[in-house]
Amino acid sequence: MQQMLKHNRRYSELDWLRVILIFAVFLHHVFMPFNGDGWHVMNNESSKVLDDIMVYFEQLRLQTLFFIAGAASFLLLQKMPVRQFLSSKFHRLFIPLLVGMILIVPPQNYYENITEYSSLASAYGQLLLSFDSNHLWFIEFLVIFMLLAVPFRHWLTRQTGNKLQQWLERISRHRFGLLSLVLVLIVLRGALKYVAPSDSHHIENPSLSVFYLFFFFAGMCFVKSEVIWRAIAEHRYTYLVSLLVSSILFYGYYYSPDLSSYLSLTTRWQLWWLVCTLVSWSGLLTMAGFAIAHIKKTPTWLHQTNELIYPFYILHQTVIVILAFYIVQWQASIAIKSVSVLMSAFVVCALLCYYVIRPFKLTRYLFGLKVLPASK
Repeated sequence: MQQMLKHNRRYSELDWLRVILIFAVFLHHVFMPFNGDGWHVMNNESSKVLDDIMVYFEQLRLQTLFFIAGAASFLLLQKMPVRQFLSSKFHRLFIPLLVGMILIVPPQNYYENITEYSSLASAYGQLLLSFDSNHLWFIEFLVIFMLLAVPFRHWLTRQTGNKLQQWLERISRHRFGLLSLVLVLIVLRGALKYVAPSDSHHIENPSLSVFYLFFFFAGMCFVKSEVIWRAIAEHRYTYLVSLLVSSILFYGYYYSPDLSSYLSLTTRWQLWWLVCTLVSWSGLLTMAGFAIAHIKKTPTWLHQTNELIYPFYILHQTVIVILAFYIVQWQASIAIKSVSVLMSAFVVCALLCYYVIRPFKLTRYLFGLKVLPASK
């Protein structure tokens, strides 16, 4: 009965983290035209400081979102049959992914290569069935991970899965126990990057997909145990110190002088992935720890925000690309342009979500929201 009550309670910490981190993804894409990184549309001048900040936060957002998705999938599988779970994920992940690739992504390709098309309508004619996932690769990964969640959750109930869970509970009681798992992640990522060094955001790229799958499965394992969940909160200050140390190592290596005379390119990349992984894992534990310890309620406004954040994510990059295409042509500073993109994109996305997607059954379904029953 206690276990049943545990999995029926609302994990407000996951609600808050999900909304905050997806908004952080939105901010990242808002500033992409100004960091000199060769995005879809670029400003004629860039900020090195902005790029130096953004590269750090790239190590924190999506990794933790996959952890949250893993935890949420385990909780759902505790509440519903497998068939219902898979049906739900088909309608709420695969259909929005398909809709996004057909309708939402093409304008990004149009504005990125605007001289190659006579109009947006003609671009749609050529791009409609290209099925480019673009920024929706995150949802593409989730579709596959949710399928894997079913056998993994079943495995966790078997003898070997129980042994893993018991071992995780034992080490979680120690201050550095869960932190030590970063060693497994470093070896795994380093080995995969060595054999598959691509940075491609495609599910068939093992160095990326297996890395994120580790966070997803960690979410499933950790939320399964109240012992582990409490331990994450209990040791949050240890994790915070480890994040600070990892961050110093990260920027120490990032700003290090040219090491090509001393280290091979392969070694330098391996060191880069090492410091990135340290930040990712310690950052996850820190954010989760403080959220579990201090967040106990989901306010009414956050319930709705937590629902609409999904279509907001689907829409946001296309809206940013379209607005930024015109705003970067202004004769103004980076600060004025970036704030203009931020404010206008947020307002447009929020209005579309609230007034176009939220009220109607068809748009709710196409963008992954629960279809409300007909009012009597």
